Amino acid sequence: MNKKKRVEEIIKVFNEIYNDAKCTLNFKDPLQLLVATQLAAQCTDARVNIVTETLFKKYKNARDFANADLKELEQDLKPTGLYRNKAKNIKEACRIIIDKFNGQVPDNLEDLLTLPGVGRKTANLVLGDIYGIPGIVVDTHAKRLSNRIGLSSSNDPVKVEYDLMAVVPKENWSTFCHQLVYHGRAVCTARKPKCDKCGIIEYCDFGKQFLK
Repeated sequence: MNKKKRVEEIIKVFNEIYNDAKCTLNFKDPLQLLVATQLAAQCTDARVNIVTETLFKKYKNARDFANADLKELEQDLKPTGLYRNKAKNIKEACRIIIDKFNGQVPDNLEDLLTLPGVGRKTANLVLGDIYGIPGIVVDTHAKRLSNRIGLSSSNDPVKVEYDLMAVVPKENWSTFCHQLVYHGRAVCTARKPKCDKCGIIEYCDFGKQFLK
């Protein structure tokens, strides 16, 4: 079975198990998702959601972030780790959003990637979940599962992204990546994957060893 056919079968299983898969960061608008995703770097979504519950009440728009006192913003972001870089990037990104994009988060990859702290993962997540433009979001779960299943042999997120683009139907890109996150958390965990409870084991290179 080639990779595209395997992905078709995996999607059928995922659509049964994770039919409600979505981004697990809390947000109400494009800017909130952009900020929350930046904060999620080397931090759990659960902790980010705790921080943003109060953060988004204090900073309601791009101008609030752009005009924020940097030291104060750093303290607001401190629980998420790497807070100095995150505060600097978010403040500068919001200044650019105001100056270049009329206060609106861009709706295309090229412009999103010009914002400090915004890489392809963040950009594709915003495009998919906000603007309905399919994108492959490669986080730690997507990278790990893509390697285990056998859809990519690379540890480079950009290479994994292109490997997945080649075998996953475009209309499924965003949803499939959310489903990989759900499966990675529930079953295909980093240290001890629960292959005996895996619904896609027959389509997984790593899992097939347990079927012998």
